[in-house]
Amino acid sequence: MNPEALAIFNQQVLTALATAPAETRRLFHGRGRCWPGLEQVTVDWLQGVVLVALFKEPEAEQLEGLKQVLMAITRSAQWAQSGAHTLLLQHRYLLQSTTEWLLGEVIEEMTITEGGLKYRVDLGRKQNTGLFLDMRYGRDWVRANAEGKRVLNLFAYTCGFSVAAIEGGASHVVNLDMSSPALNRGRDNHRLNGHDMSKVGFLGHDLFKSWGKVISKGPYDLVIIDPPSFQKGSFLLTKDYQRVLRRLPELLGPQGTVLACMNDPAFGADFLIDGVTREAPSLQFVQRLENPPEFPDADVECGLKALVFRLGD
Repeated sequence: MNPEALAIFNQQVLTALATAPAETRRLFHGRGRCWPGLEQVTVDWLQGVVLVALFKEPEAEQLEGLKQVLMAITRSAQWAQSGAHTLLLQHRYLLQSTTEWLLGEVIEEMTITEGGLKYRVDLGRKQNTGLFLDMRYGRDWVRANAEGKRVLNLFAYTCGFSVAAIEGGASHVVNLDMSSPALNRGRDNHRLNGHDMSKVGFLGHDLFKSWGKVISKGPYDLVIIDPPSFQKGSFLLTKDYQRVLRRLPELLGPQGTVLACMNDPAFGADFLIDGVTREAPSLQFVQRLENPPEFPDADVECGLKALVFRLGD
């Protein structure tokens, strides 16, 4: 983050704030490697809260320069016009993802909106807020394709896909995740949107030890797979994704559909397409969803991959 890069960062953020959206969005995505020297910086707009994340430790001089730029932004006309009131700097490279409150009062939780739906998120306490903003188009797709369907949401986290599915008219959704706190937040998210909780199920289990429970609640018309790239002791992308893919025929009903997702920059879409072809050949590749425009990437294969597959006739 040399002075030239910081000047570009300043201008990009000011431009984004000048047209700050009504809903939650990413304002600056340095991780897409479109701006040299800013590859480890992101800025998210949480409807008045501006969350800046650093993914690599900068030199002390660089960090001080960044903070000076950020504080200058809070004194700008664009900041005032946007209605921003709080500025956070999260050090994602630290074990606890320590967050500094550079401006505004401490807010531990808040409700944000995306596509008119409400989600409860955490600020300053956890590595992730609770909603991955790059998956916006994926949630939109699920909402548009869930009418009347039984849905299985694997690695559900805080159930964003489930909220979208129920809003889109799904008859039932089963959410599976090892984290009970994440699933509890998922319940909160459904309640925030006034959903009928009898249509939503929650399984706080390790998927690989619970196939019987998952299969017994099927078959499903739509299966969503959105695992972490790596989770110590529970999931390794290169080993475990194929274990999920090979069970898909047992989970799906006639003409069943799969939304398979992956966000590891080291692997392109072919990792999923080849994996499905090998492990579940009855499924055919249909399309890859576009990523939101606020997530530009120098190489599209390094960004989020969200692929749709469907059982052949």
